[in-house]
Amino acid sequence: MKRWFRTGATLLVGAGIGASAIRLLSLSGRVEEEKHGPHPGLLSRVPVVPVPRVQASELTVSPGGSGAMMKYGFPSLANIKTRESYVTSYDPRTRTASWVIERLNPASLSGPSDRKYCDFKEDDSVHIFHRSTNADFRGSGFDRGHLAAAANHKWSQKAMEDTFYLSNVAPQNPHLNQNTWNNLEKLCRSLTKRYLNVYVCTGPLYLPRQEADGKLYVRYQVLGRNHVAVPTHFFKVLILEQVDGKGVELRSYVLPNEPIDEQVPLERFLVPIETIERASGLHFVPNIIKRTSSLQAITAR
Repeated sequence: MKRWFRTGATLLVGAGIGASAIRLLSLSGRVEEEKHGPHPGLLSRVPVVPVPRVQASELTVSPGGSGAMMKYGFPSLANIKTRESYVTSYDPRTRTASWVIERLNPASLSGPSDRKYCDFKEDDSVHIFHRSTNADFRGSGFDRGHLAAAANHKWSQKAMEDTFYLSNVAPQNPHLNQNTWNNLEKLCRSLTKRYLNVYVCTGPLYLPRQEADGKLYVRYQVLGRNHVAVPTHFFKVLILEQVDGKGVELRSYVLPNEPIDEQVPLERFLVPIETIERASGLHFVPNIIKRTSSLQAITAR
């Protein structure tokens, strides 16, 4: 198996979830929504669930502010840090974030901020033993891939600058970062034209693969003297608030950290949300789950 998960046709997370992941990943979309509108197949079956009650104070925050992100609950509660434009949970073992969540809407996507004034920088709030440096990436062959994208936060120069902390970065294959992953980020931004708010939760995955002896192993490269972990895959979970306020839609993607043929539509990388939860140890939208009878009620259609 020369290129594992080359086109999203296989997602080997474990025997318990492999079958469901492969079934959805094998559904091909003929065109991407960003260019031609929603696909009549897979995306037409994305579930809609009621939005839990929210205090008015949560809805009057700054365009990309972190306050409103709390209403759906965080995927985990360890090492949470709040920035101007996102909230993150940092994993000191891998020197990367476990997840980053941000809120996108038309107001956050426009403004005077300019990327040319931003530089990647160490996160001084992380202990020196547990943080990555620019030297770790130098000559590695990997990009410093944003988790919360800089282009999502044009509303404030400070908000954009905060996305350049290395705690918001993971080693990413350059071809992936500059092409398919960039297209997924653009799709997230384009969805703000159809939805009231688009919440995006992004993070790394370290998935097992079957090797010659028939056993599953989790193996990943590390970079530099600080041993920055190179993810095998990345995920994005989207929480899409309907304009009428009656519900939200959930979408979840997993992409391998390797070059992807640009002709492969993003729909190929849609997976059940529980696939990511099982693989990452995270639990998404917990405040919605408390108000529904089961996870299946909002993910299975």
